[in-house]
Amino acid sequence: MSSTPDLPPDTELLARGELTVRGQVREASNAVLYCTIAHEGREAACVYKPVAGERPLWDFPDGTLAEREVAAYELSEATGWGLVPPTVLRDGPYGEGMVQLWVEADPEARLLALTEDEEAGEGWKAVGPAEVGEGRTALLVHADTPGLRRLAVLDAVMNNGDRKGGHLLPAPGGRLYGIDHGVSFHVEDKLRTLLWGWAGQELPPEATEVLTGLAAALAPGAPLATRLAELLTDAEVSAVRERVAALLASGRHPEPSGQWPAIPWPPV
Repeated sequence: MSSTPDLPPDTELLARGELTVRGQVREASNAVLYCTIAHEGREAACVYKPVAGERPLWDFPDGTLAEREVAAYELSEATGWGLVPPTVLRDGPYGEGMVQLWVEADPEARLLALTEDEEAGEGWKAVGPAEVGEGRTALLVHADTPGLRRLAVLDAVMNNGDRKGGHLLPAPGGRLYGIDHGVSFHVEDKLRTLLWGWAGQELPPEATEVLTGLAAALAPGAPLATRLAELLTDAEVSAVRERVAALLASGRHPEPSGQWPAIPWPPV
């Protein structure tokens, strides 16, 4: 268990608290355990993903998904956007794993929709056609919000290979979180996402400012680079730097490469 001093309250709770397994999230492809965690009179719900419960993947090294989840949190915190729930790497009842604060999604929030219109309506961005059964198709759209646009930029930096609709958590009060980042940070282009609505468009000034800050924070020896080096390979950290530099050079949101499926499956 971590003994690092002066941790933020949520991170301290996750790192130092007593973890109790309450159940399992059955629909997940890897072992995902719903838990409670308690420390010094405070208690919260969380998710625990033990490394021992990770299924091998053909394109990612075995036993690295938990570290990639923590790397996504560290990167998100460096942006100042707070798009990934507090996440730590620690021991638990089934060995080392990722522990992340549980976020209760707002059931009334709508981030994705299907429309029979040919174009996305006001407040929405088009993703592409989707089969809806009986040979029919509809237009898949996502909400046009600052939070989703920030997440699209963060996904491009971390090379997220699995941004599904179920990995978007709109919290009460308008806060947005992204979860399930285990298949991120590959050195090859594997960006798969539902957030293609801004593809090819100019980055907003806010994103350019954040990316400029990330470029400095990722310089060799800088705190973020040092932290990511504890979780990723040297080649993967270098690839993060290169993706930030490429985004700043183009000044635009990335477009599908055509060399890799652009939409994750299943999309939700």
